[in-house]
Amino acid sequence: MCGIVGIVSSNTNVVPLLVRSLKRLEYRGYDSAGFAFIIEGKLVVLKDKGYIDHVVKKYNVLSLYSNIGIAHTRWATHGQPSKINAHPHTDCKGLIAVVHNGIISNYLELKRQLEEKGHVFKSETDTEVIAHILEEYIIGEGLTPLQALHKLVKILKGTYAVALLYANTPNRIYFAKNVSPLILAVSPTYGLLSSDIPSLIEYSRKIVVVEDGEYGFVEPGNIVLYKDGRPVNWRPRIHVVNWSVADIEKAGYPHFMLKEIMEQPRALYDTYSGILADENVVRAAKLIVESSKVFVTGAGTSYHAGLTATYYFARVANQLPHAFISSEAELYADLASEDTVLIAISQSGETIDTLKAVRLFKKRGAKIIAISNVIGSAIPREADITVYTRAGPEIGVAATKTYLTQILVLQHIAFHVGFLRGLYSESELKNYIKLLGQAPKAVEQSLQRASPHINRLAMRLHREEHMYILGRLLGAFLALEAALKIKEVSYIHAEAYPAGESKHGPIALVHQGFPTIFIGTPPAHIVEKIASNIEEMMSRGAFTVLIGLSCYEDVKANFKLLLGPCDEYLAPYYIMPALQLLAYRLAVLRGYDPDKPRNLAKTVTVE
Repeated sequence: MCGIVGIVSSNTNVVPLLVRSLKRLEYRGYDSAGFAFIIEGKLVVLKDKGYIDHVVKKYNVLSLYSNIGIAHTRWATHGQPSKINAHPHTDCKGLIAVVHNGIISNYLELKRQLEEKGHVFKSETDTEVIAHILEEYIIGEGLTPLQALHKLVKILKGTYAVALLYANTPNRIYFAKNVSPLILAVSPTYGLLSSDIPSLIEYSRKIVVVEDGEYGFVEPGNIVLYKDGRPVNWRPRIHVVNWSVADIEKAGYPHFMLKEIMEQPRALYDTYSGILADENVVRAAKLIVESSKVFVTGAGTSYHAGLTATYYFARVANQLPHAFISSEAELYADLASEDTVLIAISQSGETIDTLKAVRLFKKRGAKIIAISNVIGSAIPREADITVYTRAGPEIGVAATKTYLTQILVLQHIAFHVGFLRGLYSESELKNYIKLLGQAPKAVEQSLQRASPHINRLAMRLHREEHMYILGRLLGAFLALEAALKIKEVSYIHAEAYPAGESKHGPIALVHQGFPTIFIGTPPAHIVEKIASNIEEMMSRGAFTVLIGLSCYEDVKANFKLLLGPCDEYLAPYYIMPALQLLAYRLAVLRGYDPDKPRNLAKTVTVE
């Protein structure tokens, strides 16, 4: 996954704007970066491996003046991170510069055809074929750039969001899109495009989501959009984004991850308030009640939110949806039919595996309920019903606030399903929904109580290379997310599994001082079982940690932190912020940047 951005103006130097905008996309990839400008009628391309700041400083990018530019931050999929493989890529004559997010699956075939015609390639990337194809069409065949794009989208296979400059049209940025996200922003003075909203919010809050197969160009104060050779009226598709520039800045925190952990009370409050007025919650519940099979899918943290949702569906709606990781959808899609519902969870709404799962299920007649944080993104556009979280922009690669807001939305749906099934009265439903309104306060209290203790625990654990994180029932699902957070930002191998499985193999790895974190959740009858599991580990020399709720007051461990009352519906909001904070502190103590974990990107839009 990569990030692309383009800005054009009639009379403003866009270079500093472009650098600032690209920085806001660095969460999408950061192994290399590059820029292309048109200056005095000629393309100027500056690129290299490394972070954006490194490239900007090395090539003194901010000393340039240009009214038009495109930029790219890369997460490698074809070719190792290097200056040659960094974007933008150019054609043989140096008239066309291309940046691209996605994977061109037929690039080898296209490359061979172009090489036979005499084109010379410099990189190992799939993207470079686009520049040479456009050279063939525009310069070789004499087509206009729009005509060339019309032909291009017909021969490219795979996923792509492409932005390009052509030196002979110095006031236009051209684009084309299939699957990979691409947005345009409406402005009276600029032409704006990007992979994601945060990079453009400074210049406009009015956005247009480009749909698959569409292409066109932006110029100062104007958007031109085509599909299949015909103009597209984009104005009815304008979305107004209510985020501010302050929302996407660090606001004094050293890292976005910490900022977003601390923002969770507000994110949950906004989500809860939005849900109360959202008719789609009830519509989603009705769709589930009317179905015979319900599946839940997502990737990474969204999958863990889905697993947690299955617990609440079982507890409050007498239904156990089947949760699966979206990249494994092929196994489950054959079970889908017209009376099937798929709940697809994706923070960005663009996660490629989840999007493909949606399409597989739709082909078999299934109905889709989307849970997303980004209005108008791909998965909501393909869903029958969408319920949005209102977490605001999440820049840190490690998901935090979106995880808990996803759980909150799914709990609401589960309670409505239970009510529609006649399991409790309307007044009882109102009481349950009112209880969920305490989630923001639960997170706030958790962070206040946990912070000094988590700092002390992180000091004890930060030199470890392995640990277990264990729980039962709900706690086992929360353990999976805690382990993922610790792995992805601190690079400690954290393994999560149900606590009752220790004697079936994993306990063989336990030795003196081995860290084992237990998550203490309701219901009350599992407290004794967790206590027994802790004793089992302590007897083998493990360093045991218990992070849980008040029902574990009498349970002994080497380190214990109890964060709230024994309430199974509010348990995630009391427990998970402390575990997120632990992952963050471990990363910082080990000298790592939690906002830029190695080999990872925020939104995975390539397989």
